[in-house]
Amino acid sequence: MKRLAVLALAILVLLVPVFAGGDTDSATSGSLQFGTGGDQGTYYGFGSVLAQKISTETDTDVTAVVSNGSQDNIEMMDMGEYQLGFVQTDVMSYAYEGQKLFEGMPVDDFSVIAALYLEQVQVVTLDPSIKTIADLEGKTVSIGSAGSGVYYNALDVLASYGLSESDIHPTYQSFGDSVDSLQDGKIDAAFIVSGAPTVAVSTLASTNKVYLVGFDQEHIDALIDASPYYAPYTITKDVYGTDEDCQTVAVGAVIIANDSVSEDAAYDIVSAIFENKDVLAQSHDKGNELDLEYATSITNIPYHPGAAKYFQEKGFTVPVK
Repeated sequence: MKRLAVLALAILVLLVPVFAGGDTDSATSGSLQFGTGGDQGTYYGFGSVLAQKISTETDTDVTAVVSNGSQDNIEMMDMGEYQLGFVQTDVMSYAYEGQKLFEGMPVDDFSVIAALYLEQVQVVTLDPSIKTIADLEGKTVSIGSAGSGVYYNALDVLASYGLSESDIHPTYQSFGDSVDSLQDGKIDAAFIVSGAPTVAVSTLASTNKVYLVGFDQEHIDALIDASPYYAPYTITKDVYGTDEDCQTVAVGAVIIANDSVSEDAAYDIVSAIFENKDVLAQSHDKGNELDLEYATSITNIPYHPGAAKYFQEKGFTVPVK
């Protein structure tokens, strides 16, 4: 009987962690959830490559998670569901300052790990008669999920041409859904803000003649004057097999970390990325755009101390929280 009592006690001790909330491996392994984007977007594609490299090269384990993008990542981090997230520079600023998407509800419990690359504003269509943003007037256009970063990018671009949401027939769709709707003839054009080439657009271009709607320099200048977080960018014709290069604008793609992430983990993340950028470039095109000077270019949001430590070792000083 004593042996049975001892055995029962031992089993109870082993089960206590399970009943208490239970996955002891995830609680002790230091695994970090990395919010990316839709499974057909660059955030998830590149984020998965980064997570794997960080996990294999350092003591910090990172898992890339499919999400609804920038706003969702920030909100999920604020709730403690994610510890890392991909965000657009404009959405990151909205959160920190309590503007637009985060009007009256600022979120500032995060800091920058690194700026990685530029995300192009891609206005995609299968209709060759749509040549400029002005031609979108009266058309059915996907402008991203309601309240998303893409949505506000679309409004900014339309406004630079004197148009508003009421001047088009808007739909509010993800990248994948937008491409499906273009394919089915349900919409005339779609705003997609993602690093080019974007999987959803490349898939569309593999079976259709795709056109990118470009911007003239006058309207690019006006947009940047109104919203300085945009930068001019050229999508070359070889990216999607278009007839000509496309002049557009871009925002930055940044990895941020919740303040709960340790200094060692943040250091692991940034060092694994930039010490292996040549290897990463072999797995994803965005690896070719990794650059220390650009990585340290954010000035309005502080960097995580762990990331700042790595950049300091490389001769770059960044603002720290």
